[in-house]
Amino acid sequence: MMIDSAGIHKEARFIASANCDERPDTPISLIVIHNISLPPGEYGGNGIIDLFTNRLDPGAHPYYAEIHQLRVSSHFLIRRDGRLLQFVPCLKRAWHAGQSNWQGRERCNDFSVGIELEGSDHDAFEEAQYVALRCLIEALKSAYPITEVAGHSDIAPGRKTDPGPCFDWSRITGIQGLNTPC
Repeated sequence: MMIDSAGIHKEARFIASANCDERPDTPISLIVIHNISLPPGEYGGNGIIDLFTNRLDPGAHPYYAEIHQLRVSSHFLIRRDGRLLQFVPCLKRAWHAGQSNWQGRERCNDFSVGIELEGSDHDAFEEAQYVALRCLIEALKSAYPITEVAGHSDIAPGRKTDPGPCFDWSRITGIQGLNTPC
């Protein structure tokens, strides 16, 4: 897997999100892992894509009426079958972390890449997702000076719970030069 000079993964399906902006002049050093499913607990639909591209229909599901106005994104989404989608070039700041702090540094969107796993706090992730995640992390580490990975819950404790208790951190430990929270 390769990340090109524009910050686009060459093997990902790219779907542009407007929910991004320019990064400050700071190195990308952190990966933040999230989980998402839309509607909650349902997999395979277009809800995530629609949310990240500001096309979520508030009448399509009761939960969508609560969130359709959000302007959020992530750099990557790994589907249940391991397919990789990209919404924001890595060189841009995706809006995935919100109010956040990692080891005394505020505004984690400034220096991180966000990876969403299609899933929830209540379901185990698929083997294909772990394989794709390890490959993506390796590609990102080859392109940027990334030394750490954290969960959304680690950078926004008390506010966020993802990637959740079903995420198996041991599946990404041991990647050379990468510190994980476990």
